[in-house]
Amino acid sequence: MADTVDRGEMVRIFLVDDHEVVRRGIAGILEAQPDFRIVGEAGTVRDAAARIAATVPDLAILDVRLPDGNGIDLCRHIRQEHPTVRCLILTAFDDDAAVIAAVMADAAGYLLKSVHTADLVNSVRAVVTGHKLLHPSARQQATQLMRAAPADDPRFGSLSLRERQILSLIADALTNRQIGERLGLAEKTVKNYVSTMLSKLGFDHRTQAAVFEIERTGGSAHQL
Repeated sequence: MADTVDRGEMVRIFLVDDHEVVRRGIAGILEAQPDFRIVGEAGTVRDAAARIAATVPDLAILDVRLPDGNGIDLCRHIRQEHPTVRCLILTAFDDDAAVIAAVMADAAGYLLKSVHTADLVNSVRAVVTGHKLLHPSARQQATQLMRAAPADDPRFGSLSLRERQILSLIADALTNRQIGERLGLAEKTVKNYVSTMLSKLGFDHRTQAAVFEIERTGGSAHQL
């Protein structure tokens, strides 16, 4: 595979987490390996995007919750702009919807910060050699969601994958804060997504969007 690292080469790693103590701890674990090198760190999406563009590491290890956005959307940006950089989500945020969102963003893996040191090292080695550390069921659900046909209403087809996800949760009566907690997004970020989504759908209120989605899906429960 073109975006994997051959065994024996130095693995260049970039860390993204808004807590310096956490970054230092992860760096210490990984740099204890003779073939791992930390080439940069960042605590925000903005800094990470700029510094990853400058360093182009082999692997970016990303937290989900960041002060100015989230690691899953950052992952999507990295994979689009720098396809040779693989992304590993490492977070305390444990939620099926977040895992599926990570699949959609083309993350190579999703780990919790409670992972043991040896497992973290082994996971990094697996990811940089081309393996996926995501449960097959999550990949299947994400594939089904991405293939969801918008044939019955072109307005739905105009929505991005993230907007479709949020529309589904609005139909489940979740607030912006609850949606943010579910997806690992800042409440302000969710509000911005909702505003754009309502504009695309031609609605003024989220209640209209909820009714639209319930009618579109025939009132079926959403599985994210």
